[in-house]
Amino acid sequence: MPVINCQHLEKTFGPKTILSDVTLTIRSGERVGLVGNNGSGKSTLGRILAGEVETESGEISKKRGARVAYLSQEPRFPEGATPRDVILGALEDWGAAKRAYDEATAALESGEDDADLWIHRQSDAAVEIERLGGWERMHEAESIMGHLGIHEADAPLERMSGGERRRVALAVLLTTQPDLAILDEPTNHLDVLTIEWLETFLLERYRGALLLITHDRYVLNRVVQRTLELERGQVFSYDGGYEAFLVAKAERNALAERVESNRQNFLRRELEWLRRQPKARTTKSKARVDRAEAQLAKSGPEQDREATLRVEGVRSGKTILEVKKACFEIGGKKLFRDLDLSLVKGERIGVVGPNGTGKTSLLNCVLEKQSLTSGELVLGKNTQIGYLDQLRSGLHDDETVLENVAGENTYLKIDGNPLRAGSYLEKFLFDGGAQRQKVGVLSGGERARVCLAKLLCRPSNLLVLDEPTNDLDVATLGALEEMLLEYEGCALIVSHDRWFLDRVATSILAFEGDEKVDLHRGGYTAYKEKVEIEQARESRRKAASSKAQKNQDSGGGRALKKAASRKLSFKERRELEGLLDKIEALEFHAVEIEGKISDPAVYSQAREAMASLASELEETRQQIEALSLRWEELESLREN
Repeated sequence: MPVINCQHLEKTFGPKTILSDVTLTIRSGERVGLVGNNGSGKSTLGRILAGEVETESGEISKKRGARVAYLSQEPRFPEGATPRDVILGALEDWGAAKRAYDEATAALESGEDDADLWIHRQSDAAVEIERLGGWERMHEAESIMGHLGIHEADAPLERMSGGERRRVALAVLLTTQPDLAILDEPTNHLDVLTIEWLETFLLERYRGALLLITHDRYVLNRVVQRTLELERGQVFSYDGGYEAFLVAKAERNALAERVESNRQNFLRRELEWLRRQPKARTTKSKARVDRAEAQLAKSGPEQDREATLRVEGVRSGKTILEVKKACFEIGGKKLFRDLDLSLVKGERIGVVGPNGTGKTSLLNCVLEKQSLTSGELVLGKNTQIGYLDQLRSGLHDDETVLENVAGENTYLKIDGNPLRAGSYLEKFLFDGGAQRQKVGVLSGGERARVCLAKLLCRPSNLLVLDEPTNDLDVATLGALEEMLLEYEGCALIVSHDRWFLDRVATSILAFEGDEKVDLHRGGYTAYKEKVEIEQARESRRKAASSKAQKNQDSGGGRALKKAASRKLSFKERRELEGLLDKIEALEFHAVEIEGKISDPAVYSQAREAMASLASELEETRQQIEALSLRWEELESLREN
């Protein structure tokens, strides 16, 4: 059943058309993604669906009684309110229903007159409680606050950062569970672990419909069932997540190219005929001329514009950045210690970890804004740093895009050659009119492109990027990824975008809390798989140790003495030493097979190839299980 239905929506801002005859439907419980280039109107469409913005024409109908909530990029709260006030206050309707249920229950238990009336009131209140999310809403609200990192629940909201206020707004929305939640860039300002928790929550615990306006390709791929693309005022719908959207969009573009190619071929043939028959003006030939003129009047499909990002490198010495035995402490709390790090040419290190574990502090030390508590940080003599901060600061809202990037200069020096500032900005998708816009009126993604333009016009050999993917559209993300892959210097990148890290990172520097920081080779997925394998290994160790202890506690007499006296043989000790490595190798192999099975290309092969992979995976899992049981058996003997 549709929770919201829109027919023929039209919306313009000045001369720019944002929506043109848009029709779409979102059904109850459906999870939909919305993608599109920066400035295409995604946030505007979300606000229209939420009733915050009016359209020039069109109709929007909602299911009777349906609640629609919108997660704004800049939420506002009552002055003096705290996160606890806002989040629990959002449960006002639930609280009223719970009080009505408790009152009816108390009346029935006390034996008051008119029992039928109280039974009806109790039943109505129970139905309302279920409609508003169930019986454990208070506990759920506290749990959601904890998972979103809202630790100062009684602190005034006006003292909090924009990212903290967004987490509070997200907690309100997840707690109240509206019939349709419109989440505008919900992963901004969240760390990777929190994003993974959010994905799981939306998949398993959120009961309403979702419209996710996000650039996070992993979230789109895992959560959504259908992807909408907003392009030049039109909305196109594709079944499936991000990968399915890419495939379907490529097919749509290929079809448009074929249609255009056929049109061009038709025009070429007709023009040749017209030139050969200049005096032929029969009725039949006149109709042919009319058809040719009609095709000539049509315009071909517009090509998507893509940003062209390139940074000029500088000659690097042997040392670019080296960190030795680094320790950082703030307010008496030690964030990390004994950190060793060396960046060489071509290395791109992705930095991940929960908020507050020291990621930004490390960047500030590299930028010489803060000093290490102990240890050594060495920048090479030729090191030149290019820095992009996540707040996109350094822009002047009352100045134009051109003034922010070029100042009073007409030309910029790019790759050692002068280039007109306007031509340079066109590479970042700012044409003549957009270059004269005030930065204060730009969208978040457009501001991010201005910051990139300002950063990349200066040479560097060390890029320090703090959440560079925030607010960027998919096309610009792709251009940024290509630029980093071709960059001759090195990069230190704090990011929550797992897709981005998988594409560009050569290593992952993981801040894991409790002062611990580890460097892992490869992208984010390789790091995550390694962590999961280590966690599985630790779980097996604990299980074996617990089993041995349980045997000791429950055993007795001769059997216990026999177990206690039993020692591992030399052969068994050697076997035990090698078992974990064998198990780990098999687990990596299983992950590789699962990756092959999930590849859509496999399904285009012969059925026997798919069956062979499934059989190999099952056999590998059985080997893992058998070796795990053998490891537990030998480990128990060793513990005894």
